[in-house]
Amino acid sequence: MGAEAVAYPAVLLVPFPAQGHITPMLQLAGVLAAHGVAPTVALPDFIHRRIVAACGGGGVVGVTLASIPSGIDIVQQDAAAGDDDDTPGFRDIVHSMEHHMPLHLERMLTSPRRPPVACVVVDVLASWAVPVAARCGVPAAGFWPAMLACYRVVAAIPELLEKGLISESGTPISSSSTDSDEQDARTVRGLHILPAQVELRVEELPWLVGDSATRRSRFAFWLQTLHRARGLRWVLVNSFPAEAGCPAAAAAAAGDEDEDDGAHRQQGPRVIPVGAALLPAGGIGERTKQQQQCVNINKSPSMWRADSTCIGWLDAQRARSVVYVSFGSWVGSIGPGKVRELALGLEATGRPFLWALKRDPSWRAGLPDGFAGRVAGRGKLVDWAPQQDVLRHAAVGCYLTHCGWNSTLEAIQHGVRLLCYPVSGDQFINCAYITGLWKIGLRLGGMMRDDVRAGVERVMDDGGHLQEKVWALRERVVTPEARRGADRNVRSFVDEITRDHPLVVQLYSVL
Repeated sequence: MGAEAVAYPAVLLVPFPAQGHITPMLQLAGVLAAHGVAPTVALPDFIHRRIVAACGGGGVVGVTLASIPSGIDIVQQDAAAGDDDDTPGFRDIVHSMEHHMPLHLERMLTSPRRPPVACVVVDVLASWAVPVAARCGVPAAGFWPAMLACYRVVAAIPELLEKGLISESGTPISSSSTDSDEQDARTVRGLHILPAQVELRVEELPWLVGDSATRRSRFAFWLQTLHRARGLRWVLVNSFPAEAGCPAAAAAAAGDEDEDDGAHRQQGPRVIPVGAALLPAGGIGERTKQQQQCVNINKSPSMWRADSTCIGWLDAQRARSVVYVSFGSWVGSIGPGKVRELALGLEATGRPFLWALKRDPSWRAGLPDGFAGRVAGRGKLVDWAPQQDVLRHAAVGCYLTHCGWNSTLEAIQHGVRLLCYPVSGDQFINCAYITGLWKIGLRLGGMMRDDVRAGVERVMDDGGHLQEKVWALRERVVTPEARRGADRNVRSFVDEITRDHPLVVQLYSVL
């Protein structure tokens, strides 16, 4: 029996504390572990408790989970049960990131009891960690968990300000000589980065969220984020070469590519697409056993407990007959009125449906009286669904979605056509690609019951055209070639961070 020293570069990953950001960050950590890195994901305490509980007190293969005190006072209920929704709001999270968590992260990076860190990988929305890394003399890389097009739209904010296309609060500036449609075209054309098939209205720019006061504060948040992003050496993007539809369009949309499989250079950080490397098991072949173990986060720890009874319910349904409905984990309720109309629209279709709807008054208040009884057997409501298992199920015929990027990728991976109802942020850009460029789904005309019924009928009875497009896009995204290209990008990144920085030495027993 003995021990030998094995050198691994230590990398600290800092996600933005929302499920849609944590899931791809954990997947990235698994990918780095498969490439010989010792990753630690630093989670705010209220997230860390939930993730550890979801793991049964353990963690993710090859990945260490660390807790950072958030200073947010949350009354903890049964985190393992996942029935409580104690996640703080955006304002509280930002205050914690700016005023409480930096000191604790700095202590983690400078503690003599911890091995030196070769790089800090920071979710771009968690930019508070960038100046902390700089103070500690540690290189910082960004991680963008959404599509590359959205990153480029956000990165264009300084140009839009300089050209006078948006105000200092991010609101599009109209001209008395132009109507609203011309203004839409003028502002979006000023981006110079979206393919012609992608139609995006100015009010759908990702930073335009909420009322005017909320928009001003959110835009200030984005400006601060972009300022800090200048200190990043790299930005790893959860996207893929086929994002723009074809290689030529990808080059036009993403900028000049170098020879490194889609990793391209521009002013600012080096942008490195790694999306194909993050796809869970079943999406990509030709993985080593170690890579499969590290990257397989199909059962990714969730902040909410999934209701697995829906899989048995799906087993009893006909192939491609079920409408799956989910608006994600952190978007917020669409409002009682829309919930009511959505429920009545689903009822009017006469089709079986599975609806993931939080058991919370702000989400379920609009359900019509007697609804559950009228749709019993045909419709199933759950608090939270095991989405990967649902989307891969043969009974699912379409997915009515908010167009979150994780949900979009999962639908593509499993070949499910989409019915889109974007709510906020990057979802409008994702929807524009889904409906305009990729043509793998349709946009819901509204949230009245007749709109819902008509939208479901159009997607489910499209004659297979949407389904053919979904499978075609899947073949471009979920391929060994795409995986190899993303792996080469990750390998190049790992080589760079280890070349001139200390390695963490971990001891393992050798039998």
